[in-house]
Amino acid sequence: MKRAVVAIGAFVLCTSMTAAMPAPAGAENPVIIAVVNDQSKVYADLSGQGTVAAVHMAVEDYGGAVLGRSIKVLSVDHQNDPALGANKAHELYEQDHVDAIFDVPTSSVALAVAGVAGADHKILFVTTGGTDALNMGQCNKYTFHYGYDTYALAQNTGKLITEQGGKRWYMITANYAFGQSMLANFSNAVKSAGGEVIHNDMVPFPNTDFSSYLINAQAMNPQVIGLMNAGDDTVNAMKQINEFGIKKRMEVGIGLLFESDIAALGPDYWSGSTITVGSYWNLDDKTRAWAARYKKRTGKMPTWVMMGNYSAVTQYLDAVARAKTDDADAVVKQLEGYKFEDVFARHAYIRAQDHLLIHDMYVAKIKPASQVKEPYDFLQIVKTVPGEDSYRPLSAVTCHL
Repeated sequence: MKRAVVAIGAFVLCTSMTAAMPAPAGAENPVIIAVVNDQSKVYADLSGQGTVAAVHMAVEDYGGAVLGRSIKVLSVDHQNDPALGANKAHELYEQDHVDAIFDVPTSSVALAVAGVAGADHKILFVTTGGTDALNMGQCNKYTFHYGYDTYALAQNTGKLITEQGGKRWYMITANYAFGQSMLANFSNAVKSAGGEVIHNDMVPFPNTDFSSYLINAQAMNPQVIGLMNAGDDTVNAMKQINEFGIKKRMEVGIGLLFESDIAALGPDYWSGSTITVGSYWNLDDKTRAWAARYKKRTGKMPTWVMMGNYSAVTQYLDAVARAKTDDADAVVKQLEGYKFEDVFARHAYIRAQDHLLIHDMYVAKIKPASQVKEPYDFLQIVKTVPGEDSYRPLSAVTCHL
């Protein structure tokens, strides 16, 4: 009996000591990042779970840890609802102790989440939301606009089409922050190149029926129909443009397009159209190797914003490593003005004055199906445009952080 009591006492002592021993630092105090995006609606294919996979890939390629601490990834579906996105972001920052949020397509949601990031003093990388309000009138210290903005799209696509003879534009615009920003920037670019916007229709978002707008457009006989929308809205509009036979008679100016959009209809629906992209999986050996790894992991090819999110996470983790802390203010200082090149961004730096990523952009023509040699081989890059020529010059920036 005495031996049994001693044994029990030793077991209890050992158990309590084990419970009191701290877990490895990396396990109990991780660096936490989150993807907030559309995982169920109009932007799910171009980003969604595909971006979540790209973010996990970035973390794994980084070694799964930074500063000796493990890296944890969370994800949330914002359902394109600004109020839901803002509430989820606040919960992630304050309750889940998330250090940085990434992606955030749908510009109205991105602006709402940026407001939360500014108020909570937590870092946000908007990679898929495009409105330039993020780096202009509604900028803040903790938000980084990463990948593209509507100004860069307009300066390349809008100006080029106009200079090549597409002078009269009829715009079809998604009526939310992204579409409104696209309309303003494309209108300015078209005008600067000697063209004019003869009419604009503000269209509810999301939308599936564009027939009435297309009938009106044909009656006004423009040279270009400008699609100031994205995702499934652009796909639906382009499908009906082809059904009406409009593409045979006039050019379609596509403000924003992703590889998943082209795949949804097939390249012949889009062939000959000019678009601007922030990168492309088939750009060079480096992007092709990355895309092959991504496809092996997911079974699918990446869109260029999935590559952008991979890059954003990598650059964030590098900034944490340089700062030797995940403190937001210290990490912001490491990001501002930082120059780098990676699989997504070339000749890149984060402009300190407005937290906009400046990098090379690419003007591309969409190939017909007869020229597509492998899955997602949709684009022919026709021009590389340096970031300094694509993005708003600093002299015109109204945000100075």
